[in-house]
Amino acid sequence: MRKRKSNFPKARKKNHLTMNVANTQIQMRKGLLEFCVLHIISRGEVYTSDLIDELTQVQMIVVEGTLYPLLNRLKSASLVQYRWVESESGPPRKYYSITEEGKEFLGTLSETWTSLVNSTQEITSKN
Repeated sequence: MRKRKSNFPKARKKNHLTMNVANTQIQMRKGLLEFCVLHIISRGEVYTSDLIDELTQVQMIVVEGTLYPLLNRLKSASLVQYRWVESESGPPRKYYSITEEGKEFLGTLSETWTSLVNSTQEITSKN
């Protein structure tokens, strides 16, 4: 039986695999971003740049522009609210806080997270 020759050069195969891994990693982070943002906001009122700093520090966001649409969606869903605070050093600042509905939503996400972590650990711990 003849071995079938691949249509992709070796370098392209490796690059293709790398691209898929990178895409999957990005998608995994995006999937958890909403949960993490709500969790940070649930600790107390937070300014957007503080959110960005914490998320960047733990490598949860790569591009700052992904946060603003997410905050708008959370606000539209009544999960967070914001208030404007005058700043002595520039324009007013928007501070976010979690709503009661957001706390309930976060509670459900926390239960889901715990279940997913347990399931993942059970699967990945097997040889």
